[in-house]
Amino acid sequence: MECSQLQFVINENYNKSHNVYIQYGTAGFRTTANLLGHILYRMGILAALRSKVKNATIGLMITASHNIGSDNGAKLVDPAGEMLEASWEPIATKLANIENSNLVSNLEEIIKEQNINMSITATVIIGRDTRESSPMLFDAAVAGIQSIPGGIVKDFGIVTTPQLHYLVACTNTNNKYGNPTLHGYYEKLSKSFKHIRQDKINNGRYVAELSLDAANGVGAMATKEFQKYLGTTLKIHLYNDGNGELNYMCGADYVKVKQVPPINFNLTTNVRSVSIDGDADRIVYFYLDENNKFHLLDGDRIATLIAGYFKELLQECGLSFKFGLIQTAYANGGSTNYISNILQIPVVCASTGVKHLHNEALKFDIGVYFEANGHGTVLFKDNVIETLKNAITDPKSSTFQKSAASTLLNVIDVINQTVGDALSDMLLVETILHAKGWSIIDWEKSYEDLPNKQLIVKVNEKNLITTIDAGRKCVTPEGLQNEIDKVVSQYRKGRSFVRPSGTEDVVRVYAECEDPNDLNKLITDVALLVYRRAGGVGPEPQLL
Repeated sequence: MECSQLQFVINENYNKSHNVYIQYGTAGFRTTANLLGHILYRMGILAALRSKVKNATIGLMITASHNIGSDNGAKLVDPAGEMLEASWEPIATKLANIENSNLVSNLEEIIKEQNINMSITATVIIGRDTRESSPMLFDAAVAGIQSIPGGIVKDFGIVTTPQLHYLVACTNTNNKYGNPTLHGYYEKLSKSFKHIRQDKINNGRYVAELSLDAANGVGAMATKEFQKYLGTTLKIHLYNDGNGELNYMCGADYVKVKQVPPINFNLTTNVRSVSIDGDADRIVYFYLDENNKFHLLDGDRIATLIAGYFKELLQECGLSFKFGLIQTAYANGGSTNYISNILQIPVVCASTGVKHLHNEALKFDIGVYFEANGHGTVLFKDNVIETLKNAITDPKSSTFQKSAASTLLNVIDVINQTVGDALSDMLLVETILHAKGWSIIDWEKSYEDLPNKQLIVKVNEKNLITTIDAGRKCVTPEGLQNEIDKVVSQYRKGRSFVRPSGTEDVVRVYAECEDPNDLNKLITDVALLVYRRAGGVGPEPQLL
């Protein structure tokens, strides 16, 4: 099918062959891998067009994160390493679902509406995870990119999602952010990490050793490579290293939701343990105490640890910036109280989805953002970096202030600011625990979490559930929120909300309250309301 304006030929090997509607959500497209062939082809085309619009390199990542191994997905990464601009999400959705006969006219419409100069070169960096379907989908994306005049592919092979974001940001900032290679990624983060602690490997109750569950994903490969750069500075015992089933009863999402350790994991009493997800952008910590009780330290814990440490360093520097912490509705009430009343750091609640937290964090000079699931990072405005550099050379600054400013600058270089990065976040947490001389038990003592749980309710149509107030209040079905409020009011410090999944026909139910013995009944009662009011599928949710 010739297109005179585009001057390329549609590759009919990637024609749409099904009528399943797939939406570009917070995490891009994500579904059963065998439905994605034509979508990856079309996203290759769209990535090339986006590159021409921005006159910059665009990223395309093939992954389904914490989903099961038979799933896959794709998302586009904008020039600064950030998520695709929200206004392009419906463009991507329409292009993915349009009939083959209308594909060319839709592309012509995009080119016209976006005023795309087709003579500009288009460069797309592609990365993929370790799923069996990824090579096939990679070929489809390459075919799409190369069908556009001037379409150039930079293939980085198997990488973590955060690595792809890093590579895109570095490429578009002329190496200002870092060297746009995988070696540059490992070297930047590990060099600063080692410099901060220097020869003092252990400190106080901190021991530079941990166990890591890599979810049998791409993060296992990255962890092995990181260990080469870290040397003896941090010893990592690796489990679920790629020889098992991806994300099956392991990984950050499993550990967070089920609040149990992963399978195939040697859990030693009071030993600091880490779980990352399949594409290595989420992280949670955990340990087992001497009474065999499981303790989870999730994204809320990580965020509060980081925020508290940065506040201390800024006070030592004698500097003041607009500093804030961004959470979602899933943040535990105990953490929010600690941030607001103990740390006295401004806290903002954003809608679920990293892009929403990222945008809120950009409103601060220093913005810490984490979802409770362990996905998050820290953003710094350029003026923060410059102020810190000036403080180090300012003759009016004391030696103590200069040292604190220098430490903070090095800490910034441990952070992947483009997106949540499990391994970067791990190095940041380890840096802070080392500086404080804390064990994981010391860290947990900062504040007490309210007992909490999550449930998933399968429904016929998730979009029957609509919410406002960053996902904390349900608007439809009408009256459902009032019923939820009545249930919650029966429990001390009770809180619960429901929200539709961005990628599956399920509704997620969250609940917390003061008494752990009441929690099962609270969350089950709310789940039953959702099941009955929103077209539940299968058996009713039962008391756990």
